[in-house]
Amino acid sequence: MYLNNHTYYSLRYGTFNEKELLALALENGVKTIVLTDINNTSACLNFIRLCIQSNLPAVIGIDFRNEHQQLYVGIAKNNDGFQELNTYLSYHLEHKIPFPDHAPVFENAFIIYPFHKVLELEKTRFCESEFIGISVAALRKLPFTAYIKLKDSLVVMQTVTFRTKKDFNAHRLLRCVDLNILLSQLPESQQGSFEDKMLPVSELKRAFEEYPFILDNTAKLLAQCCIYFDFENAQLNANQHIYSTSKEADYHQLKTLAYDGIENRYTDKENKTDVFERIEKELGVVKKKGFVTYFLINWRICEYARSKGYFYIGRGSGANSILAYLLQITEVDPIELDLYFERFINDYRTSPPDFDIDFSWDDREDITRFIFKEFDNVSLLATYNTFQYRAVIRELGKVFGLPREDIDILTTGNFDPERLDQMQELVLKYSHLIKDMPNYTSIHAGGILITEKPIHYYSATSLPPKGYRTVQFDMHIAEDAGIHKFDILAQRGLGKIRDAIEIVKYNQPDAPIANVHRDVKKFMKDPKINSMISQAKCIGCFYIESPAMRMLLSKLATNDYIGLVAASSVIRPGVAQSGMMREFILRTRYPEKRKEAHPIMQGIMPETYGIMVYQEDVIKVAHYYAKLDLAEADVLRRGMSGKYRSREEFQKVEQKYFQNCIDLGHDPEQTKEIWNQIKSFAGYAFAKGHSASYAVESYQSLYLKCYFPLEYMVATLNNGGGFYSPELYVHEARMCGATIEAPCINHSNIATIIEGKGIYLGYSYLKELEKKTMIRIIETRHLDGVYTSLDDFINRVFISIEQLSILIRINAFRFTGMDRYELLWQAHYKLEKTPQKYIQNKLFVPEYRAATLPQLHTTSQELAYEQIELLGFPLCSHFDLLVEPPTNNNNLNDIKAHNKKMILIYGYVVTIKTTHTAKGKRMQFGTFLDCKGHFFDTVMFPPVAAKISFRGSGIYKIYGKVVEEFDFYSIEIHDMQKADYIQDPRYAENNPQTMQRLNKQADLKDQRMGNSNGHNR
Repeated sequence: MYLNNHTYYSLRYGTFNEKELLALALENGVKTIVLTDINNTSACLNFIRLCIQSNLPAVIGIDFRNEHQQLYVGIAKNNDGFQELNTYLSYHLEHKIPFPDHAPVFENAFIIYPFHKVLELEKTRFCESEFIGISVAALRKLPFTAYIKLKDSLVVMQTVTFRTKKDFNAHRLLRCVDLNILLSQLPESQQGSFEDKMLPVSELKRAFEEYPFILDNTAKLLAQCCIYFDFENAQLNANQHIYSTSKEADYHQLKTLAYDGIENRYTDKENKTDVFERIEKELGVVKKKGFVTYFLINWRICEYARSKGYFYIGRGSGANSILAYLLQITEVDPIELDLYFERFINDYRTSPPDFDIDFSWDDREDITRFIFKEFDNVSLLATYNTFQYRAVIRELGKVFGLPREDIDILTTGNFDPERLDQMQELVLKYSHLIKDMPNYTSIHAGGILITEKPIHYYSATSLPPKGYRTVQFDMHIAEDAGIHKFDILAQRGLGKIRDAIEIVKYNQPDAPIANVHRDVKKFMKDPKINSMISQAKCIGCFYIESPAMRMLLSKLATNDYIGLVAASSVIRPGVAQSGMMREFILRTRYPEKRKEAHPIMQGIMPETYGIMVYQEDVIKVAHYYAKLDLAEADVLRRGMSGKYRSREEFQKVEQKYFQNCIDLGHDPEQTKEIWNQIKSFAGYAFAKGHSASYAVESYQSLYLKCYFPLEYMVATLNNGGGFYSPELYVHEARMCGATIEAPCINHSNIATIIEGKGIYLGYSYLKELEKKTMIRIIETRHLDGVYTSLDDFINRVFISIEQLSILIRINAFRFTGMDRYELLWQAHYKLEKTPQKYIQNKLFVPEYRAATLPQLHTTSQELAYEQIELLGFPLCSHFDLLVEPPTNNNNLNDIKAHNKKMILIYGYVVTIKTTHTAKGKRMQFGTFLDCKGHFFDTVMFPPVAAKISFRGSGIYKIYGKVVEEFDFYSIEIHDMQKADYIQDPRYAENNPQTMQRLNKQADLKDQRMGNSNGHNR
């Protein structure tokens, strides 16, 4: 009887979820409930799934509104009707056009006009599928209108948006947040009615007892509605079924591609029996499970990428497949690493395989465009951005009109609850209610759906700024419906590798350079590269440059590929939190410690000395230790990710794990310990193939960093850096032998470039320099040659005095030999405030009268502060800017010499990591550069962290104890002070240069004002 019901997916309008809607319906005796969110279908598929579980008929539709003014409600008769409604909604959302007052006629959907809208439109003609919705409130007017005669067109439509007054209040607050207004400003037209609540069915029937035909019409309408999606089939696959012409043709193509790939991947002449057996095994499973098309679609995407010269890397558990390796989807040889195909696909696994393919950050856009063009039914996947508690407090504080100071206090939580006023209490009360509700839909980081049926069969779509059709549900709902995403992701590491190769070609055209794809195995055996890993000299290299990874590599003394693969997974939080990271280091460094491993665990995982490191290890332990079958073991592994932990199937597997261990006679304490190890890290651990894929990319970047360090650092700077700030990569380039140059009008481009060993920072590092100015400088220089003077530049480049000043301040005209301050005055004298625009070269080049200036001289310290202001960092050492020089020159070597002793050392802070102990006490880790530019690390334990803290960027005077663990040295800070920098000399009152310039300013302005000879532009 309820044909218009909202959940909180009626964004910033509804107040409860679809599960709560069903509970509300059952509580009120409603047998058939209709979900009709406002211009949204996000909850529809999950609502149907929940209805099926509860043995209730599922009916869905859409409440069509313009600016929250209700027009009509569409209700799907069947799946085709849902598709019709989705297509109609999507057209208007994608084109951002309002809905018409009159709905089109749908073949498989009903349209219900609310009574007030029928009156407004004076609508008199209704087709067979159109009805008039009568609410309890509308019954008061109905008898007094001609519409009472249209007995066959009247149905009950009591809108449900709220359960209680609290819901209604939350709704009003959400509307204010949506409209960005105060609560007192909220018009009635922009909110629902408090009467939009669900009444018990008996009460609703009593309200309509004088109009039984309305109740009959409503029941007949609902009886005609039946929508169904298969959520029970564990093998459900709604992805595109056929790639070419038939399933047989697809299988033949996959098999051909696999065998053709052998020559490319396995060039050695050794026996390939293992390869052939593995291919046939995988082909059999892939065909049986119906995943042939999935492989071919991924292959086609990668083939296109290779044709365009795009760098990519296939990772995730897909790297466990030899088919993926032979089809060049991944770069990891699963036979060499003994990767377990069953982690990727097995007879028991219910979900399709999952390839994660990374492309360079600036290539992914074209890959996405290609996928939408190549395949028929494509869309991006959505994700829900939810209201976070502190953000809600801030939003509601504004709605209630609280002062900013009060809002700040509430968001920090530093207040006395007893001293809160009524408004503040309301803010906190409703913040708790609204938090975690969906705020708006966004785009999943890389998920793309390619379905067999049209996308609108499942969902309406919108067109976000990216310009690609996007569904309205998230990945969890997609998986439940059997729609499994293709992960097309982006990262900057691949861009570094790609660009570094191109930079080498132009900067060292005669240098031999390896094929970073084909020669990876050679890199893995290169002692120079492996030495870099063991010494943690990996700044700028993919995934292995962070302080934590640098520490781990040093402690493990990792010097080979297998060790790097393990390190890539050991670094994950789960392994570290379980205490297994330290144990892994011990067993790696000291072989005698390996004897302490439990014989069963050692037998299951000999490569990692009986320690769970990879996701596959969870499956192995559950299978071999607890004797769960592979299907149950995989459910266990997936359940540890969090999403499935509450699901019934996971809970059953957990019970079976413990029961099996009892039946097998395992020690109960050991059983519990192993379970806790699984639980503590399984949700964070990597698949081994995923770690191996990361390690391949690490080796590719290590090769370039090892043999072409300057070019690689330029590529790093041009691809957005990495873990650290650009300043650190500029420093690293200098440590590798580069000469760092500030932007220059005759050498620089928008991006950073290299000439020999000279690295010229790009114009893009000048924060306030406009893109159009950069382009003009470069294009003019390219067409007419280098600039010879300031006058030459002014004549050739259309530029404002503000933009020119930025270039002069950064010393981009240093080739002239003139001081920056003199150039600035000359520029102001010669260039008008707003230059005349011209579209062609001047026939006559004007001569400029030079200003008479005293001798001016820029100091290195003044230039450093200009660089800090314009670039964000100086090109000199920060140590050169201290008020007082350091009292010693202690550096990394001295730290090692002071093991277990106290040391005083100065360091420029690179990065700070704040964490908390199990008891919630703050502690901090810091990474610094010493006076010679080398890294050293510190730790500040809670007692010290409670007394002192970091005060932003700069140089710190550190006093502490040197500690060593597994040859990795760090300092436990006892005391720390920030060293003072000199006052900015550009604005220092006692600076004679400053006073001289200020005194001259008025004279120069007088000269310029009096210059009326036509020489100024």
